[in-house]
Amino acid sequence: MEMVLTLIAGRRGRLALSRLASRIAAALRVERGPIWLAPEACDLAIEAAGRGEVEETARALIGGAAIDVLVQPAARRRKRLLVADLESTIIENEMLDEIAEPLGLHAAISEITRRAMNGEIDFAAALEARVALLAGIEAHVLEEAAARIRLTPGAHALVATMRRGEAVTALVSGGFTVFAEPVAAALGFDRVVANRLDLEKGRIAGTVRPPIVTRETKRRALLALAAEFGVTLEETIAVGDGANDLPMLAAAGIGIAFRPKPAVARIARWRLDHADLTGLLYAQGYRKDEIVA
Repeated sequence: MEMVLTLIAGRRGRLALSRLASRIAAALRVERGPIWLAPEACDLAIEAAGRGEVEETARALIGGAAIDVLVQPAARRRKRLLVADLESTIIENEMLDEIAEPLGLHAAISEITRRAMNGEIDFAAALEARVALLAGIEAHVLEEAAARIRLTPGAHALVATMRRGEAVTALVSGGFTVFAEPVAAALGFDRVVANRLDLEKGRIAGTVRPPIVTRETKRRALLALAAEFGVTLEETIAVGDGANDLPMLAAAGIGIAFRPKPAVARIARWRLDHADLTGLLYAQGYRKDEIVA
């Protein structure tokens, strides 16, 4: 089976990429040499017995350089369905932490968030516990938190480029619709799945309207969207950072952990530690001049 090794440099790895790509090509006996997708990304076409051996060789030669490594089958790389997590993926924020900070609740809420995203405690229970701490808070804090949302670099390019390629795009979040829906509208996502935060008389009620979006909800959303649009699982790509994203990442044709939590990095088959979200496009073989600016 023909495989492709994609090397994608983060900002601090770009100067080293050209030299290292040639060294890796030589070590793997790649006859054609690097195929450059952009100054920060290249493909190496390989005939390999095992993905693990190729990845191990590449990572050993890269050492500490800020360069990501992805190895996958060369066939059908361009995907027809994107399913993306919201917080710490499409946006840089964790929104419950954003709400908690000005209220003096950041330490308590962020610790629960950390443990949930690292898979140490159940996500639904963690969500309910964090939201309960906000009971009685005036709802205007949600608008104030939304004003601090920061899109992750490459988010717009990722969604716009895949939509131009006629892919379906979905934002599936364990966060809240009050944040997910505006981000989805701004970026052009086709579908949104997220939790609904209960409000009473202009205040946060401290509860989440069931059913809660869980790790299994995310996986089922990917499967349902693929079935609805006639897309094989091989033609899907998913991205997320936390433990609640792992079932979705495992089900996708290529499931990429984006700057993942430590426990997720150890499990995920593919990950991006250094590149921004355009790395998902290079993983699909898009060239720089094909990416929507």
